[in-house]
Amino acid sequence: MAFVSQVEPKTLVDALEDSNWINAMHEELNQFTINEIWTLVLRTKEMNVIGTKCVFKNKLDEQGIIVRNKAKLVAKGYNQEEGIDYGESYAPVVTLEAVRLLLAYACMNGFKLTRWM
Repeated sequence: MAFVSQVEPKTLVDALEDSNWINAMHEELNQFTINEIWTLVLRTKEMNVIGTKCVFKNKLDEQGIIVRNKAKLVAKGYNQEEGIDYGESYAPVVTLEAVRLLLAYACMNGFKLTRWM
């Protein structure tokens, strides 16, 4: 409780005044490095620059007590144009029913399931 901020900042300037939010931003950027999310490239005249912004949220437990501060760096997607800024998008989302179906099928056929990532 002592290592989390109780207030969600509205701007980056507000977040930079609180060491807890600075730690949350460092954690987010470190995850980008660990997971190899991006590669720094030199900008050419043909490239469009897509801006980013920070979104700050307090994560709560079941009782509604703040347990951690979460900072997310997100792209301003409304500035992107398909075919120019990106080729296609994909969000890996699965429903619980699909997982159950996969497990049942694997059990019936004696498949061995392993973790992909």
